Amino acid sequence: MTSFDSTKRSLPELLKDITTGKIQLPDFQRGWVWDDDHVKSLLVSIARSFPVGAVMLMETGGEVRFETRPVEGIDPSSVTKDPDQLILDGQQRLTSLTQAIGLPTPVDTRTAKGKEIKRHYYFDIRTALEGEDRLEDAVVAVDDSRQKRSDFGRKVDLDLSTRQRECEQLYFPCDKLLSPNDWASDLFKYNQGAIGTYFEFQEKVLSAFSAYQLPVIELKKETSKEAVCLVFEKVNTGGVQLSVFELITASYAAEGYNLRDDWFGSDIRKVPSRKARLEQHELLKDVQSTDLLQAITLLHTRERKLEDLKGGRTGKQVRPVSAKRASVLDLPLEAYRRWADEVEKGFVEAARFLLKECFYSRRELPYATQLVPLAAVMTLLGNRWREPRIHAKLSRWYWSGVLGELYGGAVETRIALDLEELMNWFENDAEVPRTVTDASFDPTRLESLRSRLSAAYKGINVLILREGAEDFFWKGDIQELDNQGVELDIHHIFPRAWCEAQGIPPRVYDAIINKTPISFKANRMIGGDAPSAYLARLQNHEQVQLGDEAMNAILEGHRIPTAALRADDFEVFYQQRKRRLLEIIEKAMGKKPLVGTDEEGEN
Repeated sequence: MTSFDSTKRSLPELLKDITTGKIQLPDFQRGWVWDDDHVKSLLVSIARSFPVGAVMLMETGGEVRFETRPVEGIDPSSVTKDPDQLILDGQQRLTSLTQAIGLPTPVDTRTAKGKEIKRHYYFDIRTALEGEDRLEDAVVAVDDSRQKRSDFGRKVDLDLSTRQRECEQLYFPCDKLLSPNDWASDLFKYNQGAIGTYFEFQEKVLSAFSAYQLPVIELKKETSKEAVCLVFEKVNTGGVQLSVFELITASYAAEGYNLRDDWFGSDIRKVPSRKARLEQHELLKDVQSTDLLQAITLLHTRERKLEDLKGGRTGKQVRPVSAKRASVLDLPLEAYRRWADEVEKGFVEAARFLLKECFYSRRELPYATQLVPLAAVMTLLGNRWREPRIHAKLSRWYWSGVLGELYGGAVETRIALDLEELMNWFENDAEVPRTVTDASFDPTRLESLRSRLSAAYKGINVLILREGAEDFFWKGDIQELDNQGVELDIHHIFPRAWCEAQGIPPRVYDAIINKTPISFKANRMIGGDAPSAYLARLQNHEQVQLGDEAMNAILEGHRIPTAALRADDFEVFYQQRKRRLLEIIEKAMGKKPLVGTDEEGEN
């Protein structure tokens, strides 16, 4: 069964329904943005009976309920609160026509440069009758006082401020296009000799507006909320993407709840911002409203599944745990209110867990998406995550997701599975989550990790740091230096210039195997020299003064093989450091890499 009908509706009929409020906008629709030139062009197109595109409307009265508002320019107190249809596509065209044709008030528009202006539109009757090719010149815009001025407003070029002046100069107001009789009566009074010209204008121009038909696609009231969202995004030609948050905001508003205030806060209504509270934590500064909604949906659907199981339902009768968009869109207001505060605490606990794993800044986090199941789990665990046994499992799961690179792309299914399987694993050691069992690390991946933006690169970098790596120059813990505002850098252990001089290709020397985090100052001192040369220079610097043993200890903290480095032996260094990085990866994931590494011994 089709979920829509295709038909045609007359322009006068549509505008009447809009001005009376039978047709309104869902609250997620953005404000009207068409400029003055677009409005003129639209009027000319209709005058010439050209197509201006289809309109999409949705019936109200179904399961999809939104807060609604009338089209811009219409007094909300003058229209019904229960519209019959909502505009999904064609808002700008219908708003332009409503303001220019259907209302006596000026059109709120803007110049080509974006300056907000108010305009009344007219047809210069004489120009319009010179032929269709003159219609563009015939449409004239004047200011809200119905005058056209030049010389910075000092000179009045056209004055249409009274009906008599309109009639005498034969300028027909566009807000009378669909109801011209009163204007025609005044024309008979003020400019009787022009009646014949007016009748010709009526036949050639006015009739085009009264007879104009717009193609209309009407979505039936049975259309799901997810479908409405997807349809809106597909048909929106302005490139405006509709977020789940906006759609749910409109849905909750219909039940009297302001979700936007809850998230962003409101000084006027004295509502604190949930977003601002989360942003007090460095690791949560980029948490999105949709992250919160997704975590709540996970918990709501889990609770619902447990109820189904308790009630004896089996198979497909049991509703699944889900983080998919359709499930988020169906999140009841009651569930949001029940879980929102607890999930907010869950995100805070997630940040504390990540701090314990040695993540200190938002830019270090490999996957933002992994925060969602982590926060949901923390909501259920409370302080229990600090118990050594639970923390160890949680840490292994997290690093498996990072180093297995399992949280890139579409991860809604994995997020839902992780919540269920982690909670089961905490109670039963045998029920290992699929993220842990699926995760693997191929040693050759170390050779291809060159971008510090990749999840695995970020993860390995933090693993090095959490081993207590110290700076070559400042001799302090690098993460502590980072927190103190010391400028850090990613250092080529064997400098790029030296590698190029030795004929080592970039794909090799740019790999993470040959990189480590140090201070900007240390990196500048290293320059392009061989390791044996820059180590001697660093160690003898008046502010450093380190013997070989002490410097070797710092290097070992970075998992750098010291003998190979001091011997300027890149090949041996490369293989040995690769093996050492694999060791800390194995420790974090709780499993060995996919294949063995070379058996070359260390010096």
